[in-house]
Amino acid sequence: MFNLKNKKVIVTGATGGIGNAIIKFFIQNESKVLATGTNEEKLKFLNEKYSNLLTSKFDISKHEEIEKFIDNSSKVLDGGPDILINNAGITRDNLSLRMSSKEWNEVLDLNLTSTFLLCKFTLKKMIKNKYGKVVNITSVVGHTGNVGQANYAASKSGIIGFSKSLSLEYAKKNININCVSPGFIETQMTDKIDPKFKELIISKIPSNRLGSPDDVANVVAFLSSDLANYITGETIHVNGGMYLG
Repeated sequence: MFNLKNKKVIVTGATGGIGNAIIKFFIQNESKVLATGTNEEKLKFLNEKYSNLLTSKFDISKHEEIEKFIDNSSKVLDGGPDILINNAGITRDNLSLRMSSKEWNEVLDLNLTSTFLLCKFTLKKMIKNKYGKVVNITSVVGHTGNVGQANYAASKSGIIGFSKSLSLEYAKKNININCVSPGFIETQMTDKIDPKFKELIISKIPSNRLGSPDDVANVVAFLSSDLANYITGETIHVNGGMYLG
């Protein structure tokens, strides 16, 4: 059984489909959750849905404010955090020859650099508490590449290498750092895919379906729990067999 009761959790990218599913799992398991994102209306909806959920509107691309955000979050959570879920991410798709420096930098800055800074300042709290779990959400594209997503693939692949290095640095401190790598998941993003292209994608997935946000949240919860105490530096794929790493 998962035992996440009273664990203090920060979830970034909380307003998307995967973020919603992650929050639901932690709330159901009586964790104390601080959800953050940039969409005020969606954060308000989450507040109404979960009366005991804490929310904070914050843009993680504002790197100079991340340390203050973590300090404030620690106070709101009455210490901790015990668990950090880096789920926020963006895309700025374009073919490489047409990709602007802005499109490249925006994706790398938010997806990779923000993850680095969130981990850096959270780990200071975890080291003091002699306990911590970090789960970084990457993507199947970070392993396979994808046409028009060189920036996104580089950012997600970078998260994997970064997480491995981090796991080696802090394993002795009772802190586990792992990744979850989703494939194609049913979210608002995949809802916008042309039906014919979606059929083509599904035809390449051995499980013959898109994943659900809950499929991802279940693995995130496992890695966040004490059941995964001897797992660190790993990436668990949630893609229905689309990529076997």
